[in-house]
Amino acid sequence: MTFVMIVAFIASIFIYPQWYKRQVNKVRGMYYVSKGDKALRKAKFQKAIDFYLYGLRLYPEHYGAWLNLGNIYVAYEDFYSAIDAYENAIKHNKHYVIARMNYGIVSAERLGDFDGAISQYKEILGIRRKLVYIPFVFSNLRSYKTNMGLAYYNMGVAYRQKSIYSENNYDYQQYFLSEAIKAYEEAVKILKNDYDARYNLALAYQLNRDYNRAGLTYCDAIEIAPMNYEAHYNLAVLLRHLKQYKESYKEMEKANTLIATKDGQSNRQRYVFDVMNDVTKLLLTEDDGQAWLREKFNAEVDAQSNGMTYINGRLVASDDLDKAMLDNFKTCSARDVFLDIED
Repeated sequence: MTFVMIVAFIASIFIYPQWYKRQVNKVRGMYYVSKGDKALRKAKFQKAIDFYLYGLRLYPEHYGAWLNLGNIYVAYEDFYSAIDAYENAIKHNKHYVIARMNYGIVSAERLGDFDGAISQYKEILGIRRKLVYIPFVFSNLRSYKTNMGLAYYNMGVAYRQKSIYSENNYDYQQYFLSEAIKAYEEAVKILKNDYDARYNLALAYQLNRDYNRAGLTYCDAIEIAPMNYEAHYNLAVLLRHLKQYKESYKEMEKANTLIATKDGQSNRQRYVFDVMNDVTKLLLTEDDGQAWLREKFNAEVDAQSNGMTYINGRLVASDDLDKAMLDNFKTCSARDVFLDIED
């Protein structure tokens, strides 16, 4: 029996030589891909590229190797080669979400191919995976939902960029901006605690002159990540536009403090400081604006001379300063302005 099996095996090699050749090449290809993985972990990028390319010539269906190869090309800023690698990964695994996501990001952010990026994000949203949940062992629910949220978010970014580049055609500009808003709104439903999704939705609302929603959404972003200056600054600009100068001053002051902490004396800080001076001048045109600024300034001076810190209308002992500052930056007092508008 053993002899017969050996003869049959040898005969099959002669009958199906290509099949056996593919199996041998697959094993050899996976070996070189594993060497590429090892080189990548050690940040030896050129060696990794060489191993991956050789392994993929032997076993081109290895979509994970194509993904890693694309990521290395991005690090080298060879974006066209990266796109080609991602396309090969997707060719061999149509449900490869991370390859589609990376393809979209590189296409939009580096090559300006917004339509190509949006197409990939729509493909991701069309992928329906079975949800697996084994208590205390495994669940793909969070990663699946997160991928959907990121696809909506990145689609919003691509549509907003298309809107910016359509400035010579108002109808197209408004259409793409509205599509960006729709995508961002879906993103924040999933990525509930994501600052970037909230901030970009607020910015899109502001560009669309939906100031009430913009203000409330900036406040949401501030509560999620109070130490990021962008939401404070944009909210201050919006409040200045609405002639809410006191609230604008408060937010611009926070933005200025955060930039100084992060960048020191930078051009960005000087610009924000100039805008803050402009808000101060506008504030002084109000009947009680000068008195409000004087009272605020005097309270801060008195607090500092007594070893205390004055934050947003109240005295804080120095030992509690960090917590008080965080609470201050996190508090969006301007929310009441937009709630009043909503009512």
